[in-house]
Amino acid sequence: MTYEMLTGLALFAMVSSITPGPNNLMLMASGANFGFRRTLPHMLGVGIGFTLMIILVGIGLMQLFDAWPMSYTILKIFSVIYLLFLAYKIATAAAPSGQSENAESKPLTFLQAAMFQWVNPKAWTMALTALTVYSSSRTLGAVTLVAVVFGVINLPCVSLWTVLGQQIRRLLTSSRRLVAFNVTMALLLVMSLYPVLAPMSSH
Repeated sequence: MTYEMLTGLALFAMVSSITPGPNNLMLMASGANFGFRRTLPHMLGVGIGFTLMIILVGIGLMQLFDAWPMSYTILKIFSVIYLLFLAYKIATAAAPSGQSENAESKPLTFLQAAMFQWVNPKAWTMALTALTVYSSSRTLGAVTLVAVVFGVINLPCVSLWTVLGQQIRRLLTSSRRLVAFNVTMALLLVMSLYPVLAPMSSH
C-alpha cells in the first residue's frame, strides 16, 4: 500500500469512527448512565470486535455477499430490528424512582459489544467500504493492514464519546433529566438508521 493510500485509509478510519453512529451514541449513553470505568469493556468490545470483524469479512464474508446479494438485505433487516430493541432499552434505562441508576440496567459487556458489530449497519458500511477501496486484492496481508489501521484509530475515537457522556452525567442530577437524555439518545439511535432504511425503501 502506498503512503497516499495509507494516509487516505487513516483519514477514512478517523472520520468514520468519530462521527455519530450506533456505537458512539450507545457509548455516550453508557458513559452518562454508568461512567467511564464501567463502560470500558464496552469500548474495548467495539474497538477489538470491529477490528476482528474487518479481518473475517475481508477473508471470506465479502465473497458470500457477492455470491448471494440477498444475504446482505436479510442482515440489514435483522440489524434494524435489533437496533430498535436497543433503542427501547436505552429509552427505559433511567430509574423511575429517583435513583441515579437503574439497578436492573447494566452496561454492555466486552463480548456483547464485540458481537454487536455484526448487527451494526454503520460497522458493515465502514468495513465493506474500507475493504473495497483500500484492500481490493483481498489478500490476508492487505486485509490485516486495513484492520490494524482501524484498530489503532477506532478505539480512541469512540472513547471520546464515552468521555462526553461522562461529562454530560454531571448535568443529569435528577431522574427527569436522565429520562429525557436517554429518550433523546434512543431517538438519535433510531434516526441513525436512516442511511440504511432509505435505500431499502427505494427498491
